[in-house]
Amino acid sequence: MSNQMSQLTFEEINTTVLKTLERPTPGYWRIMALLFTGALVLFGTWGYQIVNGLGVAGMNTPVHWGTYLINFVFWVGIAHSGTLISAILFLFRVGWRNPIARAAETMTVFAVMIAGIYPMIHVGRIWVIFYMLPLPNQRFLWPNFQSPLIFDIVAISTYFTVSTLFWFTGMIPDFAIIRDRSEGVRKKIFSALALGWTGKSGQWLNYSRAYLLFASLATPLVISVHSVVSWDFALGVTPGWHTTIFAPYFVAGAIHSGLAMVITLMIPLRKIFGYERIITIGVLESVAKTIVFTGLIVGFAYGTELFIAWYSGNSIEQESFWWRAFGTYAPEYWIMVICNTVIPLLFLIKKIRTHIVALFVISIFVNIGMWMERFVIIIGSVAHDFLPNAWGFFAPTMFEFAIMFGAFCLFFFLFLLFAKHLPSVSMTEMKEHVHHRSHS
Repeated sequence: MSNQMSQLTFEEINTTVLKTLERPTPGYWRIMALLFTGALVLFGTWGYQIVNGLGVAGMNTPVHWGTYLINFVFWVGIAHSGTLISAILFLFRVGWRNPIARAAETMTVFAVMIAGIYPMIHVGRIWVIFYMLPLPNQRFLWPNFQSPLIFDIVAISTYFTVSTLFWFTGMIPDFAIIRDRSEGVRKKIFSALALGWTGKSGQWLNYSRAYLLFASLATPLVISVHSVVSWDFALGVTPGWHTTIFAPYFVAGAIHSGLAMVITLMIPLRKIFGYERIITIGVLESVAKTIVFTGLIVGFAYGTELFIAWYSGNSIEQESFWWRAFGTYAPEYWIMVICNTVIPLLFLIKKIRTHIVALFVISIFVNIGMWMERFVIIIGSVAHDFLPNAWGFFAPTMFEFAIMFGAFCLFFFLFLLFAKHLPSVSMTEMKEHVHHRSHS
């Protein structure tokens, strides 16, 4: 991996990345049209739900939290790997992060945007969402800061702000490169985005300090944001939720799912835009090795949950976990366990973790497993509460599946839009990596 990248020249890096910004092909527009149509399904279905009410969803008594909250937790989790790769690995100076850091940062920004849509969908009455914000208003109403919805707004807004600033700051030198090779309106746009960058030593010093600062700010956000999301559940007394393991459990699961999404996105990206010499097999192999590690942590968390339920001697907790594994939602539970803990172990085999198709397929399985994990945690507890007469059953409706399908289409639409119009690989960081490798 390192040898391949170190053989690249600065000009080859510029040419490879800038080539991706050339005029789109008809095939690109066809894909974008399909994804845009899928995104319209999201907003069309959401509009239908606003007109007809939340009754069109499968939520009922006692399952008041359905797929909308499942998808919210899923997308926040997807966003975490971008921060892991960009910030934490940057602080540790891990070289294999450089080719995929920009795309991972972009994935973070767009995933947080998608996640932010779901609480608004879940509350139903979108026109009163204003009163959830801590802003003065004519009715002197203030949010209930003990509400999980307020936790989510604080987590999403903080994470989105820091991630966007971190993402934009890293692109400023690349914007200047594009500006110097453009003409007309394109040159004016990138001149504005480059913020007067000339490449002087003072600018590089300030840039390095700012990037390090944002990396340092973003690192604790990986832990804090998803810990806040886990408190949506852990602060309740519902069986299976009221446990202190939820914060580290959610953080590990978020990074696990996010790394899988990185592979899912990077493999098509390197093929479509000709990044084979930059996003090498070695880079993808390193991500796969990290997935093995996070998968073991997630598996340990599953085992710890079962042990706590048994060791506590609490019959309600024991019944709740027994029902998860062997009750109505047993298929979803075992899909979760197999996809998140067993299948990633295949990456221990070098032939598998260096095979493009195997990498892509396993990453899809992990994403499915992580979605099922959120389903099991949320539905598996509220549908099987303390009293048998309050037990219920939840099945997502076609409207919920349509909104979920549209959300994925919107995410991929935004990502492809970015990849074609802005540099999806950091030319600056790649040159820095090549320079250090050639002089080491």
